[in-house]
Amino acid sequence: MAETEVVENYPTNFEVWIDEFNDWQTRIGFDPSWLGDYRFDIKFDWDTAGGEIEFGDFEGMPKWERRMQIPQQNITDAIITMVSVQGDTEFASVEQQNHLLEAAPTEYDKKSALRIMCEEQRHGWQMAYLLCTFFGEQGVREAAKLLERNAQEGTRILGSFNEPIDHWLDFFMFTHFIDRDGKYQLKMLSTSSFKPLAASMGPMLKEESFHLGTGANGLRRIVKQGVIPCSFIQKYVNKWVSTGLDLFGTDESTSAQWAYVYGIKGRYDEREASEAADRDQLNEASRELYFQELREEMRRISNARKEGEPELFIPSDKFRRSIGKYAGKNYTVEGDPFRGNDEEWEAYLSSVLPTDEDEELLLNEYLKKEWIQYREWKGN
Repeated sequence: MAETEVVENYPTNFEVWIDEFNDWQTRIGFDPSWLGDYRFDIKFDWDTAGGEIEFGDFEGMPKWERRMQIPQQNITDAIITMVSVQGDTEFASVEQQNHLLEAAPTEYDKKSALRIMCEEQRHGWQMAYLLCTFFGEQGVREAAKLLERNAQEGTRILGSFNEPIDHWLDFFMFTHFIDRDGKYQLKMLSTSSFKPLAASMGPMLKEESFHLGTGANGLRRIVKQGVIPCSFIQKYVNKWVSTGLDLFGTDESTSAQWAYVYGIKGRYDEREASEAADRDQLNEASRELYFQELREEMRRISNARKEGEPELFIPSDKFRRSIGKYAGKNYTVEGDPFRGNDEEWEAYLSSVLPTDEDEELLLNEYLKKEWIQYREWKGN
């Protein structure tokens, strides 16, 4: 079993960043006392990171362990961007979710959500540590920006992380769909040519599995309880799937191609794949694996529904897309071209996505009942 290194001594610029982080917690209303004895450890799994670059034009060379070993400035810039985007998502999700704790349906759900928020903050620390430790003044500036952007103000880098999470149904959708995308992004970075980044991913992936598991189990408990109709739940599935698909980026992405050429971000199944990568379809390949996983997971969740309830399903990957070849085009949740005018399209969207009336019904009726299967918290 690979050993995890926990860093004990921090560089001065990261200590300064920690003070800024403490201010950030205060600004967003996250009470540090909620952490208990939880520590934001910086963890590296060097064994699973590998010693040689695994793909791209530098394949077979030793992985880069310091900035000065990276052969080109544009590669350094690309790594900084990767780390910054990942860190941005971690802090954004806490901004989106921390207000939900007081309204948790059970103590189990409150503790689970709090654990997720603690670990997301640790992941953000990990990315900030990489920026401050390995990338000089440029990294310090980018680390500071991780705490300056804000999901509530809509200034986070990726769209999903500016979406409001207004209630616990959204929370379970987010952790099921968006944290599952997070698993894919972390695994694609786990083979990175920049060894400290690759070594960061092992501990993060172990923690991320709890996050997406919380989402899947939460949705299963909701469906099994049967208070919220499956036809109603389906609208929220339709809402969140498209934004999860968009997180994989544009089709035929040149930035994904260059990241692969540089060896800094691989395919989701890079170490398992037997065929050479299609460098023109990198985002598409990972998105398709994600999409198929969503369909399998939704079949499992739907099996918990009460007799007479309609089966839940994952909408077409063409529906309501903002990125890629289907962006801005009107397709139904089944994937068929929509044959109506703009007014009819808006009416159709109101029938398959949550409306203001649906939100009121959810908050004022369904969530006032015993809407989720009870589960006892057995931890501390």
